[in-house]
Amino acid sequence: MSGDNVGDQPQGRFRRMLNRLTSSSEELEAEELRQDTAEAGCTPIAACGDREIVTVAGTLRTVTLRPRAGVPALEAELFDGTEALDVVWLGRRSIVGIEPGRRLIASGRIGHARGRRVLFNPRYELRPVGHGSETA
Repeated sequence: MSGDNVGDQPQGRFRRMLNRLTSSSEELEAEELRQDTAEAGCTPIAACGDREIVTVAGTLRTVTLRPRAGVPALEAELFDGTEALDVVWLGRRSIVGIEPGRRLIASGRIGHARGRRVLFNPRYELRPVGHGSETA
Protein backbone atom coordinates (compact mmCIF):
# COMPACT_ATOMS: atom_id res chain seq x y z
CA MET A 1 0.00 0.00 0.00
CA SER A 2 2.87 2.40 0.59
CA GLY A 3 3.58 2.38 -3.17
CA ASP A 4 0.20 4.03 -3.89
CA ASN A 5 1.51 7.46 -2.85
CA VAL A 6 4.39 7.44 -5.31
CA GLY A 7 2.31 8.77 -8.23
CA ASP A 8 0.51 11.41 -6.16
CA GLN A 9 3.28 14.02 -6.19
CA PRO A 10 6.21 14.51 -8.54
CA GLN A 11 9.36 13.58 -6.66
CA GLY A 12 12.97 13.35 -7.60
CA ARG A 13 15.09 15.10 -10.17
CA PHE A 14 13.97 12.91 -13.08
CA ARG A 15 10.25 13.52 -12.39
CA ARG A 16 10.78 17.31 -12.16
CA MET A 17 12.76 17.26 -15.42
CA LEU A 18 10.02 15.24 -17.12
CA ASN A 19 7.36 17.70 -15.89
CA ARG A 20 9.37 20.63 -17.25
CA LEU A 21 9.69 18.95 -20.65
CA THR A 22 5.96 18.30 -20.91
CA SER A 23 4.79 21.70 -19.59
CA SER A 24 3.94 24.66 -21.81
CA SER A 25 6.08 27.80 -21.71
CA GLU A 26 3.24 29.67 -19.95
CA GLU A 27 3.09 27.03 -17.21
CA LEU A 28 6.87 27.17 -16.79
CA GLU A 29 6.84 30.97 -16.58
CA ALA A 30 4.00 30.90 -14.04
CA GLU A 31 5.90 28.36 -11.89
CA GLU A 32 9.06 30.49 -12.05
CA LEU A 33 7.07 33.60 -11.03
CA ARG A 34 5.48 31.73 -8.10
CA GLN A 35 8.95 30.69 -6.91
CA ASP A 36 10.28 34.26 -7.27
CA THR A 37 7.31 35.57 -5.26
CA ALA A 38 7.96 33.07 -2.47
CA GLU A 39 11.71 33.77 -2.44
CA ALA A 40 11.10 37.53 -2.21
CA GLY A 41 8.79 37.00 0.78
CA CYS A 42 5.81 38.49 -1.08
CA THR A 43 2.13 37.60 -0.91
CA PRO A 44 0.71 35.71 -3.91
CA ILE A 45 -1.81 37.96 -5.68
CA ALA A 46 -4.47 35.23 -5.49
CA ALA A 47 -4.17 35.31 -1.68
CA CYS A 48 -4.57 39.11 -1.35
CA GLY A 49 -7.75 40.24 0.37
CA ASP A 50 -9.61 43.48 -0.31
CA ARG A 51 -8.18 46.56 1.46
CA GLU A 52 -5.14 44.66 2.76
CA ILE A 53 -1.71 46.28 2.73
CA VAL A 54 0.43 43.85 0.73
CA THR A 55 3.73 43.40 -1.05
CA VAL A 56 3.47 41.51 -4.34
CA ALA A 57 5.99 40.57 -7.02
CA GLY A 58 5.64 39.60 -10.65
CA THR A 59 6.16 40.50 -14.28
CA LEU A 60 4.47 43.40 -16.05
CA ARG A 61 2.42 41.99 -18.92
CA THR A 62 1.06 45.25 -20.35
CA VAL A 63 1.64 48.95 -19.77
CA THR A 64 -0.86 51.51 -21.09
CA LEU A 65 -1.72 55.18 -20.68
CA ARG A 66 -5.38 55.25 -19.62
CA PRO A 67 -6.74 58.55 -18.26
CA ARG A 68 -9.02 58.30 -15.21
CA ALA A 69 -11.46 61.16 -14.55
CA GLY A 70 -9.48 63.43 -16.89
CA VAL A 71 -6.18 62.76 -15.09
CA PRO A 72 -3.35 60.91 -16.86
CA ALA A 73 -2.80 57.44 -15.43
CA LEU A 74 -0.12 54.89 -16.26
CA GLU A 75 -1.66 51.43 -15.86
CA ALA A 76 0.18 48.11 -15.89
CA GLU A 77 -0.92 44.50 -15.43
CA LEU A 78 1.26 42.61 -12.93
CA PHE A 79 1.19 38.79 -13.09
CA ASP A 80 2.78 36.59 -10.41
CA GLY A 81 1.91 33.09 -11.62
CA THR A 82 -1.25 32.87 -9.51
CA GLU A 83 -3.31 35.83 -10.73
CA ALA A 84 -2.97 39.33 -12.18
CA LEU A 85 -3.68 42.76 -10.75
CA ASP A 86 -3.63 46.29 -12.13
CA VAL A 87 -0.97 48.71 -10.89
CA VAL A 88 -1.96 52.35 -11.51
CA TRP A 89 0.16 55.47 -11.12
CA LEU A 90 -2.17 58.50 -11.17
CA GLY A 91 -0.86 61.70 -12.73
CA ARG A 92 1.90 59.88 -14.64
CA ARG A 93 2.23 59.45 -18.39
CA SER A 94 5.36 57.30 -18.18
CA ILE A 95 7.90 55.99 -15.68
CA VAL A 96 11.40 54.97 -16.71
CA GLY A 97 11.76 51.19 -16.42
CA ILE A 98 8.02 50.46 -16.29
CA GLU A 99 7.63 48.40 -19.46
CA PRO A 100 6.19 45.03 -20.49
CA GLY A 101 8.35 42.09 -19.44
CA ARG A 102 9.94 43.94 -16.52
CA ARG A 103 9.79 42.31 -13.09
CA LEU A 104 8.96 44.36 -10.04
CA ILE A 105 7.92 44.27 -6.42
CA ALA A 106 5.03 46.57 -5.48
CA SER A 107 3.61 47.51 -2.07
CA GLY A 108 0.35 49.21 -1.22
CA ARG A 109 -3.29 48.72 -0.29
CA ILE A 110 -5.28 46.38 -2.52
CA GLY A 111 -8.55 47.72 -3.86
CA HIS A 112 -11.02 46.74 -6.57
CA ALA A 113 -11.89 48.67 -9.72
CA ARG A 114 -13.83 47.32 -12.71
CA GLY A 115 -14.00 43.91 -11.01
CA ARG A 116 -10.20 43.53 -10.77
CA ARG A 117 -7.65 43.88 -7.99
CA VAL A 118 -5.75 47.16 -8.20
CA LEU A 119 -2.87 48.95 -6.44
CA PHE A 120 -2.94 52.75 -6.81
CA ASN A 121 0.34 54.66 -6.60
CA PRO A 122 2.28 51.78 -5.02
CA ARG A 123 5.82 51.83 -3.73
CA TYR A 124 7.78 49.71 -6.15
CA GLU A 125 11.20 48.22 -6.76
CA LEU A 126 12.32 47.27 -10.26
CA ARG A 127 13.99 43.86 -10.42
CA PRO A 128 17.08 43.16 -12.53
CA VAL A 129 16.46 42.36 -16.18
CA GLY A 130 17.17 38.78 -17.31
CA HIS A 131 16.86 35.34 -15.75
CA GLY A 132 19.10 34.30 -12.91
CA SER A 133 19.89 37.88 -11.90
CA GLU A 134 20.00 38.54 -8.19
CA THR A 135 20.45 41.63 -6.11
CA ALA A 136 22.82 41.71 -3.17
